[in-house]
Amino acid sequence: MSSPFDSTTLHANGLEFSALAQGNGPVVLCLHGFPDNQRSFRLQLPALADAGYRALAPTLRGYEPSSQPDEGDYHIVRMAEDVIGWIDDLAEERVHLVGHDWGAVIGYAAAALAPERFHSLTTLAIPHPGGLQAALPKVPSQLRNSWYMLFFQLRGIADYAVERNDWALIEKLWRDWSPGWSPPPDELTAVKQTLALPGVKQAALGYYRAMFGIRGDAAKESRRLLESKIAVPTLALTGALDGCMDTRLHDLAMRADDFPNGMRVERIDGAGHFLHQEKPSEVNPILLEWLGSAGCER
Repeated sequence: MSSPFDSTTLHANGLEFSALAQGNGPVVLCLHGFPDNQRSFRLQLPALADAGYRALAPTLRGYEPSSQPDEGDYHIVRMAEDVIGWIDDLAEERVHLVGHDWGAVIGYAAAALAPERFHSLTTLAIPHPGGLQAALPKVPSQLRNSWYMLFFQLRGIADYAVERNDWALIEKLWRDWSPGWSPPPDELTAVKQTLALPGVKQAALGYYRAMFGIRGDAAKESRRLLESKIAVPTLALTGALDGCMDTRLHDLAMRADDFPNGMRVERIDGAGHFLHQEKPSEVNPILLEWLGSAGCER
């Protein structure tokens, strides 16, 4: 697939990460989620570049062979450390951070780990994990939405099922999470091709398996980061029809006390989990306005 974007390589923690890039100016890092790849932000990079930013969409740890650690460590703290490593590699003091799905979770963790490195944080589809524990009992249907997280703990069975029948389970997740929206076939094919690269399927599932881990320093530090207050101005975007993370959780889990430097929630009507791909004409103006306001320096 041809791409209008520049391709660059970022380095962190002894690993190499390919990234799409466009524009010049203050850096905006855009982190994809699951099941997805760096092209998740293909509709945001041009808008950011036109607005005077240097927009980069890196491939997350494990989503290509060059970024797969020998020890297979996919704890959240490690991906947060990758983000800080990318900022160092870019020789930047501070950047804007945007994350979708797992990229949002990593965003919260990175902002807790080193708040001084970020002008702003924007999360898509995922509320602050620190508020979820208290919020989940009030939205019991979320347990049904999250079935896949438990299923992915079944090593071997889940690994087989995810790839079976030309990644049919991946297509199901996209349909269920963004009801009524059909992703471009070429983009869904590109996601399947990413997951089919050596080691990527295991890495992607490894995120969920590490999340359920309770032993070891990395698991403990990951939990600490995700439960921490976020001392970075934060914008949280949620799709009203999200079939993965119920949009009502943003009303319950995004608590002002957890964001001492300010927080804002915006709901996108008619959009699901992949809101930035479904409704870029609504998401992009909100994102650009946010980056230029709320004390977010340019």
